[in-house]
Amino acid sequence: MIRSLDFGAAYYPEHWPEPDWARDIAQMQAAGFTVARLGEFAWSTLEPAEGRYEFGWLDRAIDQLSAAGIATVLGTPTAAPPAWLTQRYPSTLATIDPQGHRDSHGARCHYCVNDPIYLKQCAAIASAMAAHFGGRSDVIGWQIDNEYNRVCYCPTCRAKFQAFLQTRFGDLDTLNRRWATGYWSETYSSWDQIAPPAHAVPNPGLALAWRAFVTESYRLFQLNQVEAIRAHVAPEVWITHNFMKWFDAFDHYALSQDLDLASWDWYEPLGWHDRFTSGAMHALVRGYKRRTFWLMETQPGHVNWGRSNIDLQPGQARPWAWHAIGHGADAVLYWQWRMALNGQEQMHGSLIDQSGQPRPFYADAQAVGQDLARARSALAGTTIAARVAILYDFPSRWMVEGQRHHGDFDYVQHLVRAYAAVAGRNITVDVVSPDTDLAGYAVVIAPALAAFTPERIARLAAFAQRGHLVLGPRTGTRDDAAALWPERAPAGLQDLAGCEVEEYFALAEPVAVAGEITGTADVWAERLRLRAGDAQVVARYTAGNGWLAGHPAIVRRATPAGSLTTLGAHFDGPTLSAVLERILAEAGVEPVLETPAGVEALRRVGPAGQEVLIVINHTRESQTLATPPGRFDVLAGEPVGASLSLSGYAVAVLVRA
Repeated sequence: MIRSLDFGAAYYPEHWPEPDWARDIAQMQAAGFTVARLGEFAWSTLEPAEGRYEFGWLDRAIDQLSAAGIATVLGTPTAAPPAWLTQRYPSTLATIDPQGHRDSHGARCHYCVNDPIYLKQCAAIASAMAAHFGGRSDVIGWQIDNEYNRVCYCPTCRAKFQAFLQTRFGDLDTLNRRWATGYWSETYSSWDQIAPPAHAVPNPGLALAWRAFVTESYRLFQLNQVEAIRAHVAPEVWITHNFMKWFDAFDHYALSQDLDLASWDWYEPLGWHDRFTSGAMHALVRGYKRRTFWLMETQPGHVNWGRSNIDLQPGQARPWAWHAIGHGADAVLYWQWRMALNGQEQMHGSLIDQSGQPRPFYADAQAVGQDLARARSALAGTTIAARVAILYDFPSRWMVEGQRHHGDFDYVQHLVRAYAAVAGRNITVDVVSPDTDLAGYAVVIAPALAAFTPERIARLAAFAQRGHLVLGPRTGTRDDAAALWPERAPAGLQDLAGCEVEEYFALAEPVAVAGEITGTADVWAERLRLRAGDAQVVARYTAGNGWLAGHPAIVRRATPAGSLTTLGAHFDGPTLSAVLERILAEAGVEPVLETPAGVEALRRVGPAGQEVLIVINHTRESQTLATPPGRFDVLAGEPVGASLSLSGYAVAVLVRA
C-alpha cells in the first residue's frame, strides 16, 4: 500500500554516536517527516565479517524513528560491498572497459552484475535483512541497491552475453543476416567470436543487443533480491529502485516490471530546473509503472558533484516539491539528512550540518513539511489522468544517439520539445512505452520513434483509426535489430500516413516552412513524398532551401475517427507548438487551467473523480490568475474567489469547497 504524501530524507545513523540519534529524530519530527530511508550503504556495518550480521543498531534506530511517528524504508546495501567481500572474492569487482581494467574498492556500484559469487552474497544479505526486519509494520518499503549504473566487461559477462545472443537469435545465420555482418567482413562463425562493443562506432545490431543484455543482467540482479525479500515481507510492503535522471544504460521499463513502484533521484547542479525537462522526467518515471511514484532523493540546497554546485534560492523548495507531487510523486525525500564528516560527498547539501544543527535549507524543508501535512488528506488516493501521451523508447534512443547524423540531434531534448509544446498549455501528458496500451488517449505523439516492430505498427495503426497520432522525424526507420527496414519510413504506416520519407538531411542552418503552418526547423529535415490523393500538405519547405524547396514538410491524413500527422522536421518550439495546438483542439483536449507564463497548473484526480488542482508559481514575481468558482485553498486554509494571487515561488492546492 502506497501512503499519501510521505516526506523525509536519507538517514545514516551508523555514521553518528547513538546518543546523537534522539536529537536528529526530534528535528526530523519538527520538520514534519513521516519517513526516512536507511541502510542502503551500510553493508560493512550490517555484516562486518562474512555471515556475521549485526542488526541491533538498525533495530534501535527504527524503534526511535517509529516512536516519533516516522516510518522506515530499508535499502539493501548492495551498491557498496564491504572490503572483506571484494578482497576475498575479487571476481565480484567489475571490469570497467573492454580493455580489461578492473575496478577497485572504495567507490560504489563497482560490482559485476553477473558474478555468481556476488549474486549469492547479495541474496544472502537481502534475505537476512528481510527475515529480521520483514515483520515490522514500521518498515513500509524496500529499495533494491542504489542507482544502478555500472556496466561490466569481464569474461563472465562476455560469456553470458554470447549465451544471451544464442537464445535471442537461435543460430548464427540469423544473427549474421539481421546484423548484416557481411559489411566490413564482420561475419561470425562461432558464438565465442562475439565480444561486447569495443569501438567508437560499433555495428548497430551489436550495440543494441549489448544494451538489451545489460538490461537483462540488471533485471536478474534485481530479481535476485526482490525474491529474497518477498519471501519474508507482507504483500502490502512495496519494493522499488531509485533510477537516475534520463540515464540510458538499460531499459527502465523492463526493470520496473518486477517492482511495485518506480522511484527516481532528481538533482540539478546549477540549482535551477527547466520545468518542462523535469516535468517530462517525472512523467517518464510515472510511465514506468503507469502509476504514481516516489521521489526518493532530491537536493537539500546543493549537490557536490557538478562543475559548479549552486544552491536553490530561498523559497524554491516549495515549488520543486509540489512540481514533483503535481506530476505524480507520492513522496518527497531529500538526500541527505546530516552532513557526513568525511567521504566523497562531504560537501553535498543536507538539512543538518556535521554538528547536528540545522542548515539554512532546513527552514524551507520544514515549510514543505507543513504544506504536506495540510494537503495530505486532500491528495490521498489521487493519481494523474492524461489524454495525451508521448512515446519514449529506450531502443529508439540508443539507435538515434548511436548514429545522430547531426551532432545536435539529442533524443531527449527532441522529446522534451514536444512535451513542452503540450505541457506549456497546462495539459497533462503521460510519457509511456510504445508497447503500452494506448486506450484512453486522444492524442499520441511519437518523436523519433526509430524502432518499429510489426506489433508496434499494428498498435499505432489501430490507434490512428480512432485518435490523433503524430509521427516525428526519424520515426519507423529501424527494426528491433537496429537494421533499416527495406522500405521507406514510416515503415508499415506509409499508406495510412499518405506519405513517405524520400530523403533526410542534417541541417547546417535553419529552414523555413510555410502553408497552413508557418515556422522554422533546425538540426534535421526530411523531404516527404505524397502517396495518397487525400493526404493534406499542412506545410512545405520554402524556396531557397536546396533539395527541400517546395516539398512537403508536414502531412496530415484523416482517418475514420482521427488523424495521422507526419512531421518531417525537427521543428523549433513555436512551430511545433502551433502544429500541436491545432491537433489538441481537434481532439478536444483542454488545459487544466489558463495561467500566466511561469505559472504551472496540474491536476490530480481521486477514485471518485474528485479533482485537486496544484498551481505553482515558478517565478520570483507575484502572479495573478482566474480560478474556477467554488474552490478552497487547503494550504492557505481559505476559500478562493474569482482570482488567485501567488507571490514568488508560492503554491496553491485547490479543492472544491
